[in-house]
Amino acid sequence: MINHPSYHLKPEWVKTIRDAAPDAEKAGMLQPHQLELIYEQGWFKFLVPKVYSGLQLALPDMVRLEESLAWANGSVGWVVTLCSGAGWFGGFLSPNVAPQLYAHSHLCLAGSGASTGTATITDNGYIINGSWKYASGVHHATHLTANCIIKKGEETVLDEDGNPLILPFIFDRKDVTLLPAWKFIGMMGTGSDAYEVTNLFVEKDRCFKIDPKHAVICEPLYQYPFLQLAEATLAANISGLAVHFIDLCGPVFDEKINGEKLSSSQKTIIKQTLENLTNKLNNVRQAFYAAVDASWQGSLAGKATHLEQVSANSRKLAKTARECVDELYPYCGLQAANPDAEINQVWRDLHTASQHSLLTFER
Repeated sequence: MINHPSYHLKPEWVKTIRDAAPDAEKAGMLQPHQLELIYEQGWFKFLVPKVYSGLQLALPDMVRLEESLAWANGSVGWVVTLCSGAGWFGGFLSPNVAPQLYAHSHLCLAGSGASTGTATITDNGYIINGSWKYASGVHHATHLTANCIIKKGEETVLDEDGNPLILPFIFDRKDVTLLPAWKFIGMMGTGSDAYEVTNLFVEKDRCFKIDPKHAVICEPLYQYPFLQLAEATLAANISGLAVHFIDLCGPVFDEKINGEKLSSSQKTIIKQTLENLTNKLNNVRQAFYAAVDASWQGSLAGKATHLEQVSANSRKLAKTARECVDELYPYCGLQAANPDAEINQVWRDLHTASQHSLLTFER
């Protein structure tokens, strides 16, 4: 039996998150009460090394919490997931710079995985130019990360395989210009806007490599493969949204069943459909967590295992979550299409989050 996402959150936390959700949508960013809760609980520091005052959570615990936060509200879950994911880079940053960067009381790292910048080598560091889209939580960020193509003069530096060398960097918020860019139907509270830097000099220790061989914190969390970490955390968000949608279907369907508009056979259909799809999603959730847990146990023993299962089950969970919601949607009536209704917000958030390219194609 798998736990409902609410198992991991106090009711008062859920209320704080959901009460502010409409204002977050209107403002295009998380609201003060939501952020206050995030800072109090240290949720932006899920993956930050303990040596830098982070939580350094075990992967299975973090993934379950992220599903729970996405169930509470899609934008909150997504921002915490993406920004805490960037906090994981603390395991790879130079100890010369990480303690100062991570000392901020309201630490929040936003960023982009796109390689849409350049870093030109200088004697003491790099000159950075570029712009990056869709940085969730950027309005609350204390620092930003970005991938850059490494240049030496006008020439592109190549890696060992002959491809352009791409490395991540970390910037201070004061050195970055924000650009409005998030104009989509869902995840409106994430504030996933763009940012740019122009001729920004950064020292060499602002560059790092996401590779277990280059980890500076010798803990299993920083030996775990980034790909499966990202796949699992994004899938958990989509799952949390689907569970929230199914929860909201309950009272909607009860009203229809207790009404007089539907025939007895129609009432049976919607009741049975809700039950079947709830069980279907929970079965896939259970398989997903079994893979994540097994993978983590391997990591604790010295090397992460079951990585293919984590990838496959992440994709299956995202696909199943979307299919279950879409099968239930027509039975919800017009209120599901009302942009002011919570059920519509959840539907929009799920269909926006599930567009992430990482879980689109089979590997």
